[in-house]
This record gives sequence, C-alpha cells and structure tokens, in this order.
Amino acid sequence: MENKELLENTITGEIIDLLRSNISADELIEALDDYHENDIAEAYEALDKEDRQRLFGILGAERLSEIFPYIEDVGEILAEITPEQAADVLENMDADDAVDALEDIEDEEQREQLIALMDKEASADVRLINSYDEDEIGSMMTTNFIVVGQNFSVKQAMRSLISQSKDNDNINTIYVEDEKKKYSGAIELRDLILARDYTPLEDIISHSYPSVKADAKISDTIEDLKDYAEDSIPVLNPADEIIGVITSQDIVEAVDDELGDDYAKLAGLTAEEDLNESLVDSIRKRMPWLALLLCLGLITSTVVGVFEQVVASIAIVVVFQSMILGMAGNVGTQSLAVTIRVLMDEEISGVEKAKFIFKEMRVGGTNGLLLGSLAFVIVALYLHFFKHYIWMVAFKISGIVGCSLFIAMLVSSFFGTIIPIFFHKIKVDPAVASGPLISTVNDLVAVLTYYGLASLLLVGRI
Repeated sequence: MENKELLENTITGEIIDLLRSNISADELIEALDDYHENDIAEAYEALDKEDRQRLFGILGAERLSEIFPYIEDVGEILAEITPEQAADVLENMDADDAVDALEDIEDEEQREQLIALMDKEASADVRLINSYDEDEIGSMMTTNFIVVGQNFSVKQAMRSLISQSKDNDNINTIYVEDEKKKYSGAIELRDLILARDYTPLEDIISHSYPSVKADAKISDTIEDLKDYAEDSIPVLNPADEIIGVITSQDIVEAVDDELGDDYAKLAGLTAEEDLNESLVDSIRKRMPWLALLLCLGLITSTVVGVFEQVVASIAIVVVFQSMILGMAGNVGTQSLAVTIRVLMDEEISGVEKAKFIFKEMRVGGTNGLLLGSLAFVIVALYLHFFKHYIWMVAFKISGIVGCSLFIAMLVSSFFGTIIPIFFHKIKVDPAVASGPLISTVNDLVAVLTYYGLASLLLVGRI
C-alpha cells in the first residue's frame, strides 16, 4: 500500500492517472505536452497491456515514436501491437533509435518483417546503419540532419532548412555539400539566422568543421570527438559524402560504453558482460586468462615453497605477506590506470614514455619509502608489545617488512607502467592484457623479494 501511495505522489503516478482517464484524445495529448517523454515512457510501461493497446489509437504512431526510445525493453512493447503498427512507430523514430529498438527483438525474421513494412526511406536508413559493425562510428550515427548546397544563397539555405526541418529536428548545425555532393563544411544556425540576404553563404561556412569516417573505429576516434564538444559531427562515407551525424549524446554513450568495456578488461574479461549473457559465453570469456593466471600463480606458490625453511624457522613472517602483496598490487593497478590514460594520446613520443616510466617509478618509490618507514615502526611495535619479541628481533623483522614493501612498490610501479606500454607497442589492447598479468607478476616479485630478504638476513640470525 505504501508503494502505491508513493507512486501516486510522483510524476509517473500523475501521468498514469492521466493515461487512464476518460478525457478526450485532444485533451490527453495536450496534457502530455507538459511532461518529458522519459516520464511518459515510465508511466506507459507501468500500464497493463490492454491500456497500452488502447492508447496506441489515441496517441498515434508519431507521438509514440517520441516516447518509445526512452523505454528500456521496447521490443516487448512493440510485440503487443500489430507488425504494421510497429513499423509505423519505427519509421517515425530517428533511424538510430529505430535500430536500437529493432535490436531488442530477438527473432531475426520478425526484425526483417518490420524493416520491410517501413517506408522506403526509413528502411534504407536502418539498413545503412546496420551495415556497419558495432565497433564502427557508422553503427551509432543518426540520419537526422540538415544539409544545404554550397552554392545556395542565404535565402535558399533558409528555405531548405525550413523544408527539411519537418522531418529532421537536429537543426543547430547545418551541413554544407558542394556540387559533387561532397562534404564542404558547416553553418551554425545562429549565423544563418543573423545573415543578411545579400551575405554570401560562403562567408558563414566553417570549412574546418570536424568530420569522421563512418568506418572509423569508435575506440580510435572517441577521444578526438569528445574534445571537439560539438552538438553533432558529420559522418562521411568513403566518397566524403554526408550520410549521417553523431550527436553529443551518442558520444557520451560511446564514452560510457568504452569505460565499461575497459573496466571489464581490467578484470581480465574480453568485453563488458551483459546480464543476459549465457553461462557458456561467460565461461569462454574468462577461462583463457584464468588458466594463464593459474600457471603464473603456481610459479608464485613454487617460489614460496623454495623458502620453506624461512617459514618453518620464522613463522611470523607469513603474517605480513598479504600486506606486502596487497600494497604491490595496489601500486601496480594505479600505475596501470594512469598509463592506459596516457596511452590514449597516440602522439606521445618514446622520450616522453621513458620520462613517464621514470616518473611513475619515482612516485612508487617515494610512496614505498614512506609506507615502508611507517611499516618499519608499526610492525616493530606490534611484535614487541603483542608478540613479546625483544626489540632487536622485532626491528630486524620489521626492517625486512619495510624494505620489502619499498622494493615491491618500486618494482610494481615499473611493471604497472612498462607492461601496458609494451602491449600497446605490439598492438595488443593494454587494458585487456595488462590488469591480471600485472597483479600476478607483482605477487611473484613481492614474494621473491620478501622471502629472499628474510632468508638472507633472518634465518640463523635471530
């Protein structure tokens, strides 16, 4: 009951009451104009199937085409209406939104049926976007844009803008093509509005306005697109003709996808996993790296086994192993994250990379020295007051811990920087290849350093 009362007090609740009311269609449409499409979409999803089907006849395909892009699983909603009605909604959407909606429909034959039922222009736009791989810019572009001729007058350009804006509302930037239909530049809407009739259109065209190729890889171009901070950027085919635009919203989504993908890769996955991904696919993605790391882990365990005498004679050293391994892993992960960020700049030189490696080692070494010194004091106090070791023995052990911590953090910062740079050099994605490998290598180095020093300086001496 509390949830129902809470819902009724929200905007979604207001819209649900409105959608279920018996007011006329015109009154309903006018009332909905006061709400954002995202809120209407939430309310629409909360209705039962019968109410949604009733509303289709009231709101119409054109109005629903503005609402459906905000629905999480629009495929289920489209399945509730006839294929002809669904096609009407899809052809009124922006082409990229229609493509996203069609992807929610699992049945390939059903998708093809809907595309075939759409009007010729809308279906052609959908097929154009679908012709590009999901990692290419063309797969995320929209065909919602305005284009005018380079030889137009200001008045002709304005008339063309007004004519095209009936079907395309992305009008803040108007794109220009020459007589051969090749991209020539862009005009800001404000400049066109303020231009006098006698002003040559050439005077307000920005010929240096950025563009991107449709077959360009998203991961290779997203940083450049983000830096331009434009509302939209034209997408060109191999003949330099404008076939679409990528909007700032598309860029934000692409950046979010790239971050999610890189985050997954840092965990040793080949891509960001979906909640609906099958068990077999998830296992297939993770198993290769886990198998490699198992082998490296066995090497680390073998190294520990070599120092059985140390553990047998000075068992207390095992207590501080996890601290040293953990700090080494933390430093390596920090260096990896910074390095991958730096490697996004493709123009960084070899000298700059060398300076960066040296800088990261200085950072890791300085932090290691400070934390190692702190550990030297704290571990000695712990051993003396809680484990009742005499001061000399306590400081010998804490000295090994502090020294190992310093060396492990210094070396970890080096590996955390050099490994992704190496993989980047040989054209292997540093995000997917570096994370788990660095952690395991750092564990190996830390164990070897810690028990090696303990063997040399403690066994037979305390």
